[in-house]
Amino acid sequence: MLFLPSLSSWLPGLPALEWGSDLLERLLQGLVAACGVSVLSSLLKVYFFVGCANAPQRRLEKERLRAQWAWLEPVHLVGLALILTVVGARVAALVALEFSLRAVSTLLSLNKGPGDTEHLRLYLLCQYSLGCGLRCGLSFLQEGAPHRTLNLLLSLGLAALLGSAAQRLRRHVFCLYELHSSQHYCGLCLGLLAGAYSLPRLLGRSLAVAFAVGDLAAVALINRDFLSASEAVRFWTPLTICYALLVIYMQAEEQRQRRSGLQSQVQTVLVRMVGLFVLLLTVGRWLDLLGILVSLLGELWCLLGVRTLLDLCQIQGFPSLRPAAGAAPRQPPSPATATQAAQARRTASPDVPGEAPESG
Repeated sequence: MLFLPSLSSWLPGLPALEWGSDLLERLLQGLVAACGVSVLSSLLKVYFFVGCANAPQRRLEKERLRAQWAWLEPVHLVGLALILTVVGARVAALVALEFSLRAVSTLLSLNKGPGDTEHLRLYLLCQYSLGCGLRCGLSFLQEGAPHRTLNLLLSLGLAALLGSAAQRLRRHVFCLYELHSSQHYCGLCLGLLAGAYSLPRLLGRSLAVAFAVGDLAAVALINRDFLSASEAVRFWTPLTICYALLVIYMQAEEQRQRRSGLQSQVQTVLVRMVGLFVLLLTVGRWLDLLGILVSLLGELWCLLGVRTLLDLCQIQGFPSLRPAAGAAPRQPPSPATATQAAQARRTASPDVPGEAPESG
């Protein structure tokens, strides 16, 4: 029977080989986490594009979305995977816990009024923290397993399959959604036309499960380094106080400025990372400080990928995808859409000659 244990069990017990095996496993964990973030990013782009396509006044924003992601997606995926590989599990746990606390505080404050835009902005800003949470969950669940490398390879295959499907969906929607929805041709595009408004709710539930697992794993990974309960208390007490003060400060600052653009989010990331850096100067390790710098790079890297979507979140009432009580008739397709339809028909039947004028 075919039998594939972890890589370190195949080779002699040399320190260099064990370090190489650990590096391979961390690389696989980073790739799986990056694929998970890619799925979230692709679905959010689909949602925003459908909102722009259904609103004629958002034609410029729609073209910006269509032009941006063709070259950025592979670069973004590889860069995020490398960053998640380099960052340590301890720092990744702290980042995931910090974002979860901010997310819970934000969601509780949204109960006072409508907050669809704030939910979307929260989904856009959680990408690096989601990657850290996924990496923590994989590190904790695979700890001590006899077939870690094989398990991670299988996880990477499944994550790559889901990420590829999400990217194909995004490319299909960007290229053909307007044509298919106007011609009532594609079931997928018609489904998005009728039910794209429910996509944020589905993403919210999935993110809640992912962060719940990641937070439990993060707490377990941090507590394993303490030899006694007193050491754990000396770590968690200043950490909790620092997190609470940081959340209060960030909420007060956001309410005062009322901004959600890229510049405001960069300032927020800098304040968060400086707070964690100062905290780890007292209760952390020197390697954790390097991980904070890598996390700062990862947060900025993810912000660059969603800058256009953050600008769309600032538009009041966008996106308006919920269907009205009486479905209004769709506008006739534009000349560009008609040209695409003619090209699609010629591609579908290349052997049918063009119609010649009848002779008298």
